Amino acid sequence: MNARRQHQILGYTIEGLNSFGTVLYFTYLYFLLHARFGFRDTQNLAVAALLGLVYAVAAWQGGKFGQRHGNFAALKLGFGLMAVSYLIASQLQSAAGQIISAAAVSLGMCFTWPVLEALITEGETPEHIPHAVGIYNITWAWTNAGALFIGGTIIEKFGYASIYWLPFGIVLLQLALTFRLEKIILPAVEKTAVPLPNAHRPSPVRAKNFQQLAWLANPFAYIAINTLIAALPGVAAKFQLTPMFAGFACSLWGFARLATFVVLWRWDGWHYRFRWLTAAFVLLNISFTLILVAPGLPVVLMAQVFFGAAIGLIYYSSLFYSMDASDTKSEHGGIHEAAIGIGNCLGPAAGATALWLAPQNPSTGAWAVTGLLLTGLGGLLWRRALTQSKKLRRESVG
Repeated sequence: MNARRQHQILGYTIEGLNSFGTVLYFTYLYFLLHARFGFRDTQNLAVAALLGLVYAVAAWQGGKFGQRHGNFAALKLGFGLMAVSYLIASQLQSAAGQIISAAAVSLGMCFTWPVLEALITEGETPEHIPHAVGIYNITWAWTNAGALFIGGTIIEKFGYASIYWLPFGIVLLQLALTFRLEKIILPAVEKTAVPLPNAHRPSPVRAKNFQQLAWLANPFAYIAINTLIAALPGVAAKFQLTPMFAGFACSLWGFARLATFVVLWRWDGWHYRFRWLTAAFVLLNISFTLILVAPGLPVVLMAQVFFGAAIGLIYYSSLFYSMDASDTKSEHGGIHEAAIGIGNCLGPAAGATALWLAPQNPSTGAWAVTGLLLTGLGGLLWRRALTQSKKLRRESVG
């Protein structure tokens, strides 16, 4: 097996493990806070907002750290901090201790995702980057969906301690694989010898515009995602679902996102097409609201399919345009992840504030976040109109 193939396999393996371990921990942490400390939607959303704020601030710096000091230094630092944080969390018996430990895990994670995004495209020619990004998205999406699906069963069979010890074991394995990956030297890649297969590749200006549009859209996808994850214990309680069945029923959106990633990987007709991004944003608004306010479980399940499709296209757009239009991939991966953190903070913060102001109406939080998502759609349309206006002015001057 050549060095490039080994590099790809190890990189995708580390990425998939990172997705499974962190999703298991962060998703079912809210179930633990609900079961052990009596946290309701308001408190869980507040915790989610705090963790999102930590991630937003640190992810950008994590990407810069990887760019300046090397990808492997960043990975070792991140995985090491996560391992120590899991160990500490397993020994703490207070809600405050659990929240502080979760913030430390989130901080460590900020040094991993931007770098992993850069590693999978390292040494790739521009025409091969879409393929690499596609495999990357599919890898983390299926382990993400798997953790959502099986996490509740793990909790019921092995107790809440498993949300610490299983991710801790995964991080140790990731560290070992990181050291192995570091020893692999990639062969030089001739970047000009391979002709571009895509005759419709956009101009640098157009590519940069779409990168900025996707960076605007992606936080709003995570506004919805992180609000939904923090509210899952409430959804489970509404339909009287145990953690195991909540995992089964509330993971459908993860598998829908995975299917969307596969389609977008194999079909590039959506590349640099604004209407696809707009359609995904509209679908995001409708499906999110239905999941949280629908009176019946069948409607929740149906809405999850559309929700997964919408966030799949928005996320894929952000990462693809970040990697396709940049050479400083770790730093731009950090910006992409920081945008995720902003969404992770703003959505739960809006939901928690609305529930605090109107606790008598359990749907208030969902409607507040829906309003926030609608402002995002307006911002996307405004940014597009501004770009088109500048383009017309340039053409008229020319």
